[in-house]
Amino acid sequence: MAAFDSLKGKVVVVTGGTRGIGFAVVKAFLDAGSHVAMFGSREETVHHALEELKQVDTSYDVKGYHPDLTSVESVKETVAEILRDFGTIDILINNAGVSDATPLYSYDEEHFHKVMNINVDSMFHMIRQVAPIMKEKGRGVILNTSSMVSIFGQKSGVAYPASKFAVNGMTKSLARELGKDGIRVNAIAPGIIATDMVRALDPKLIAGMAAGIPIQRLGEPEDIANAFLFLASDMASYVTGAVLSVDGGFVG
Repeated sequence: MAAFDSLKGKVVVVTGGTRGIGFAVVKAFLDAGSHVAMFGSREETVHHALEELKQVDTSYDVKGYHPDLTSVESVKETVAEILRDFGTIDILINNAGVSDATPLYSYDEEHFHKVMNINVDSMFHMIRQVAPIMKEKGRGVILNTSSMVSIFGQKSGVAYPASKFAVNGMTKSLARELGKDGIRVNAIAPGIIATDMVRALDPKLIAGMAAGIPIQRLGEPEDIANAFLFLASDMASYVTGAVLSVDGGFVG
């Protein structure tokens, strides 16, 4: 872990951190010696994730929060709480989000805007509150979770790729705007990842998905976590405005 020594002692906020990719990201930064503020959607899921982490290593410095990320006031209050708990924020990882496969003719405005609100608006709320903290220090890292569908779309559920295209645009634009403040902004576009939900699928279906990936396997949550570690570390000090595909070559 010497490659990530620059992450030791850093305060990292991870939204959507209680399961799947987010949980792997939280654990990876804790293993690198960071202090982590882990967000979840509900108090019980946050509590469960904290208990699981403490079983791995009781020395982990991690605290849990469950704000409503679609509410500006809730985000403000939680960021203030993190500052009281940890003193600062060095790295923000916007991982919270929802996927969607609703056919166009089944959409209504409410459902479309719900997906956009969770995947885009909540990310903006977090960045808007945390960026000034980083600017005051003259340094910081903001990392966003995009998706491979942000590059080529998907067959159904237009709100999801639309939201991830927006994430890419936000990432690239803020990288240009905030670079002068010492803040790097990047995104990761995961491919098909073997989360618990995917592992529960029929093995034949999983094998079929893997067959279409050049590396011939699904990604693991740790594959994505390692990419976040790299982009957050000083090893990526000249990388900003990038959308890094971590998909086993699926997009090409």
